[in-house]
Amino acid sequence: MGSTIAEKILAAHAGRETVTPGELLECTTDLVLCHEITTPAALRMLEERGMDRVFDPEKIVAVPDHSVPAMNIKAAQMYQKLKSWVQDKGIRHFYDVGRGGIAHVVLENSGLIKPGQTLVSGDSHTCNAGALGAFATGVGSTDLAGAIYAGRVWFKVPETMLIRVIGEAGPGVTPKDIVLEVIRQIGADGANYMVMEWVGDYIDRLDMEGRFTLTNMAIEAGGKTGIVAVDDITREYLRVRGVEPGEYTEYQSDPDARYAVTIEIDASQVQPTVAYPHIPSNGRVAGTDAIPVTHAYVGSCTNGRISDLREVAQILRGRRVADGVQMIIVPATQAIWKQAAVEGLMEIFVDAGATVSYPSCGACLGMHTGVLGPNDVCISSSNRNFVGRMGDPTAQIYLASPATVAASAVTGVITDPRTMQAEAAD
Repeated sequence: MGSTIAEKILAAHAGRETVTPGELLECTTDLVLCHEITTPAALRMLEERGMDRVFDPEKIVAVPDHSVPAMNIKAAQMYQKLKSWVQDKGIRHFYDVGRGGIAHVVLENSGLIKPGQTLVSGDSHTCNAGALGAFATGVGSTDLAGAIYAGRVWFKVPETMLIRVIGEAGPGVTPKDIVLEVIRQIGADGANYMVMEWVGDYIDRLDMEGRFTLTNMAIEAGGKTGIVAVDDITREYLRVRGVEPGEYTEYQSDPDARYAVTIEIDASQVQPTVAYPHIPSNGRVAGTDAIPVTHAYVGSCTNGRISDLREVAQILRGRRVADGVQMIIVPATQAIWKQAAVEGLMEIFVDAGATVSYPSCGACLGMHTGVLGPNDVCISSSNRNFVGRMGDPTAQIYLASPATVAASAVTGVITDPRTMQAEAAD
């Protein structure tokens, strides 16, 4: 019986030839990603036990992103803790405020995470990096402390779900719509502690930004991580970032690999999708209900990339955000912010009546820059719509693609973006 990509990566990092789902393994860690919210708790654990060390400062990447620039004294203290630790331990890969952005997007563009590697972080959307053919997952603060100290982590080998996406997506259908449709079909726990491996001719044609959106939301289906095999698109993406094939190991799933579940999605049958409150699996076709919105949010590690901002600009060009709607656009990194400015996207956003914020997680998890108030209704390109996720527990959060968010901001109600996209193309 063959092995999956994830099983091969874990076997290599445990010094084994093969592994079997359900086994407990101690694996080496190639990178540890740290930010200012979960890392200080891990550091306190180490300090209290006299274990205040870093296993390898070259294998730590630190990116403050959740509540920066600090909006209160507590946030400032957490930022200071991370920064002082970075300086004390000689951690070189530090993407400070003004030099970084959202950690997962910063990392994917850094050239530091490579195919075949293991990555852990105290953040559930670490699975984002699986699009590069790596085993990347979020862990709790205790496991994070162990990884920082020893460069090793215990894993239970997960089963793998194979997701085959075939066909051509229709106009207006994005990777966000694809992943929301998959989660709608399998449920919010449908991939519980599984690797979600994406294959199929749709995936073969998909650019890296789209692949990151798919793997980013593995956790919203209960998954341990998402993963996409390395191909020429991956190799070119890495080459542009200074990483050559000889610097990493590619793993491919064997033809007779074991899969716990296999599902198939025909991209041509998927329509722009909106996940209704209060769970990402509550998907419906965009525009099914003309639900009034008070907020429209574009950003997060799921959909704050330059391709997402271009989709938004296509719809907002020559249009205005509806009266009574507050639209916030958050480029995921400083580099993306600058690229959007160079391309003239910022002017389009401002002319449309949207606010452009600085790169951070911000309102995605209800920290700042757009926190929702009582009974607000927000359509968001982020990844979670749980009760209280973006602010007040009475607020309603609808998840959608950036295009659907932009169209809804213009009309003031949840809207299928395809009509506006067609008009923009004419």
